[in-house]
Amino acid sequence: MRTALGHVYGPVPSRRLGASLGVDVVPLKYCPYDCVYCQLGPTRTLSAERSLYFPCEEILADVERRIRLWPPPDVITVAGSGEPTLYAGLGALITGIKGMTEIPVALLTNGALFHRADVRAEAARADIVLPSLDAGDEATFQLVNRPAPGITLEQAVDGLAVFRREYRGQIWLEVMVLAGITETPERVRAIAALAQRIAPDRIQLNTPVRPTFDERAAPVAVESLAERSRLFTPEAEVIAEWGGRHEDGAAPRAPESNDVLALLRRRPCTVDDIAVGLGLHPNAVLKALGVLERAGQVHRVLRNTHVFWHGLSGVGHRLRGRHGKRV
Repeated sequence: MRTALGHVYGPVPSRRLGASLGVDVVPLKYCPYDCVYCQLGPTRTLSAERSLYFPCEEILADVERRIRLWPPPDVITVAGSGEPTLYAGLGALITGIKGMTEIPVALLTNGALFHRADVRAEAARADIVLPSLDAGDEATFQLVNRPAPGITLEQAVDGLAVFRREYRGQIWLEVMVLAGITETPERVRAIAALAQRIAPDRIQLNTPVRPTFDERAAPVAVESLAERSRLFTPEAEVIAEWGGRHEDGAAPRAPESNDVLALLRRRPCTVDDIAVGLGLHPNAVLKALGVLERAGQVHRVLRNTHVFWHGLSGVGHRLRGRHGKRV
């Protein structure tokens, strides 16, 4: 059954995609990786087994309802609380979404399962596929991504390289650079060599600016990322922070606590993030957050001078800032 908050959340103010309406297709933290930088906390079920966790029709009904009632987002992104390629109905879901709207469909994935022909065929139905590559050697891959047994870096890279040859859409490869782990020129060059094999349309350097559960996942300075971007061929882009703000002249809609909570359980956000993504006035967002905080459903974390809000699942973790500081 679906969660009380449904399968659709946001729109999320995405640094890469603009206003991104998220579609959640797997239970919380079902994933073949247990990445140290994940903003949702430790993986609860480390698995590479695909399953039909929810009826496809149920998810499609949530998507149709949301796009009918709200202004259209820039993109509909299949992502959410875990790895979406674990969802065995992925191909039918993407086809169903594209049958109801002309809004582009993106797939946000860690790329772990692209050695499988069925996963590649289903992923190819999306307009944009955004996989990740965080290591240039097996030891670093095991340290950063902590995959399920049997998954290797070579297997993941080979799968994405095959997908590139088969797929005619856009591939945007994200590289998460971690201070003290993967930021050295030598390690970035190793990642860049693997990225050339994948041959994506765009390479985007990121760093964990949002709160994470593991203190080892520290962000790299923007200046350092800019230097590392030149080690890629073609040169990588440094992903900028979302710069949008709520327009005072707009007519904000009334806040729905469930909408705010659904967003925060999948992505830590600032007040401005929530306001832009959900079309709310910042003052209305603060009121909704106050209600949720008093109910014990959200908490706040200080990360690099920014306050991020995170939704609590009731049985999970609490995220930490750069120095584990809660506010």
